Amino acid sequence: MFGVIEMLSKVPSVNGILSKKKKSWSTTLPFLLMMAPGIVVLIINNYLPMMGIIMAFQQYRFRDNFFVSVLNSNWVGFANFQFIFNNPALWETLRNTILYNLTFILLGMIVPVAAAIALNELLNKRLAKFYQGVTFMPFFLSWIIISYVVFAIFQTSGAMNTMILTPLGLNTRDWYRTLGAWPFILTFFNLWRYTGYNLIFYLAALSGISKEYYEAAMIDGAKKHQQIWHISLPHLRPIIVILAILAVGRIFNSDFGMFFNLPMSRSTLFPVTEVLDTFIFRSMRGAVDLGRPVAASFFQSVVGLITIISVNFIVRKVEPNSALF
Repeated sequence: MFGVIEMLSKVPSVNGILSKKKKSWSTTLPFLLMMAPGIVVLIINNYLPMMGIIMAFQQYRFRDNFFVSVLNSNWVGFANFQFIFNNPALWETLRNTILYNLTFILLGMIVPVAAAIALNELLNKRLAKFYQGVTFMPFFLSWIIISYVVFAIFQTSGAMNTMILTPLGLNTRDWYRTLGAWPFILTFFNLWRYTGYNLIFYLAALSGISKEYYEAAMIDGAKKHQQIWHISLPHLRPIIVILAILAVGRIFNSDFGMFFNLPMSRSTLFPVTEVLDTFIFRSMRGAVDLGRPVAASFFQSVVGLITIISVNFIVRKVEPNSALF
């Protein structure tokens, strides 16, 4: 009898359980309220537009509003995808998209990592902050503004011809007809704009490394390049891998503003500047049937999803701690 009473005394009462639930709700409710605006924006911007995927399988014709148009458009299955894949411009566009992104991913890791290590090694921290601010400033400029800077440099009477080539006794060029120059121009301005932004992640990771590691390495006689190779880079590896996975997941996406504005929509430059995002935009702008550009965009999203899952799977097998999920 006394044993049963003792057991029952150890069982939490209903009031105790309810009080704990109330306490848990009182602690989590403020955080849920803080998340609510972001969740609403996410649903409106990312999930509701997914209804438009059905247009990729229809011969879409607009009537009154979107819902009426979807219900009354003819179902064509994969005909829109066949039209897109039979377009010879698509494969040239895919080639440009993949090659540009691979270049941006590679240089986007090497240059910011090197710059972050260099700034981290500066003894004058005020000077390091100044350099960091200077490199980060281009990120706040619009690609439209940058496109006019590029135009002022590379137009026929621009700075490249009048201030560099002519004084050196070299022939001037019409740079907006020189296809071979634009992969380098686009790569340079992509690095110029985004290096300062990517620098923040690597500097934050470097600032978290204990100084004791470097002090112990100096006592053991390790030189500066050995400290960087054996201490700095291993601590940067997780963030490098995560950013690389995210970048590879966007390998079929491009910076629309850069590729659309910098070449000034010159059709002569399309063979080296047209990427999948600009291809979809121009197809949608001039298309009578919107199902075709929607099919191209849907293909872009599906392949990007498969890419990021595949890369993350490989990373998880090789180094589980560095995987994104």
